[in-house]
Amino acid sequence: MLDEPAGRRSPVAHTGGVSAPPDLPELVVRALRMSLHRGYVQASRTETGRLLAVLAATRTGTIAECGTGCGVGAAWLRSGAPKTTRVITAELDPELAHGVMDMFADDDIDVIHADWSDLAQHGPFSLVFLDAGSAKQFPRDRIVELVGEGGMIVLDDFTPCPSWPPLSGGRVDVLRQDWLSDERFTTVDVMVAEDTSVIIAVKR
Repeated sequence: MLDEPAGRRSPVAHTGGVSAPPDLPELVVRALRMSLHRGYVQASRTETGRLLAVLAATRTGTIAECGTGCGVGAAWLRSGAPKTTRVITAELDPELAHGVMDMFADDDIDVIHADWSDLAQHGPFSLVFLDAGSAKQFPRDRIVELVGEGGMIVLDDFTPCPSWPPLSGGRVDVLRQDWLSDERFTTVDVMVAEDTSVIIAVKR
């Protein structure tokens, strides 16, 4: 956070105050409505979603999401990706998976009821998106194998931390430290809001 005179609010330091159009993509609105209807509180945040759409806009081939939920992340990816880029998302919960399948039936998003590891048969991917909680459960080298050279791995749901090594809850955040120091990648931790950051790792 940047130092600033008392009583003055810096538009640079406070990412929550950055400019963004108020309207959301129609696909995202539909997914958010499903999240609200189901009481699903783990949907991708709008700040993260806008970043996902921008990153997806640079990708060709196939991009993937591990953990569909109610489809918010996939909706952001599809909203930004070129029409020729395939978007695939995997969800282990059968009710969620089939609900999102029905919702996106005509929207060029491939939803599969499967474990994240089943995505490998559809790769390699130019982008893989998953949250930090999932990344802790999956073997990191297996995640790395999902992308080829120049492929991008995006991990969300981190708490911003200015120190090194990064801390979370007073302890070293080993997951974030490992990704930021992995020499196979060029990696950055991007603060998208005052209380959340996203890791973007591009394979060398």
